[in-house]
Amino acid sequence: MTGIQRQEAIKAALSNPDAVISANQFAKQLMVSRQTIVGDIALLRARGEQIIATPQGYRYQAKQQHSTIIVVQHDAQQIEAELTALVDVGVTIADVQVDHPVYGLLKGELAIQSITDVKQFVYHLSKTSGEPLSALTDGLHMHRIEYEDVANLQKAKAALKDLHILYED
Repeated sequence: MTGIQRQEAIKAALSNPDAVISANQFAKQLMVSRQTIVGDIALLRARGEQIIATPQGYRYQAKQQHSTIIVVQHDAQQIEAELTALVDVGVTIADVQVDHPVYGLLKGELAIQSITDVKQFVYHLSKTSGEPLSALTDGLHMHRIEYEDVANLQKAKAALKDLHILYED
């Protein structure tokens, strides 16, 4: 199988809107190394394919109507409650961002849109030695959230206020 054929196979597999596939899964399926898949994904991105890497694997960028940045502050023990509150009102947590004093804006793709995604993220975080990005900034961080309509955004902000973690003036 040539590189072009592999890349077409990757695009076809990711064309299902619910598809999230890891580099290891692609490597096994296409009988190449994980690093070859990572290179193929990089080439596809360079050609304009909107493929993002999430903690669960690769997927196409979701097409949501609206997105905005919300600012929150909490400790690591409140991560699951925060993410659950957001997906429960129908928003997608696209990423997490912190404003680091040395490096500037640091961002991690999340693509969390369901309670299953929340549970997987929290499990993965607990099983690694890594810290959440918010640990770099005393819990102060931002999320880009995606939502269908303004009512979802209002519900999301209200849910975060109820948890006392929405950062406001």
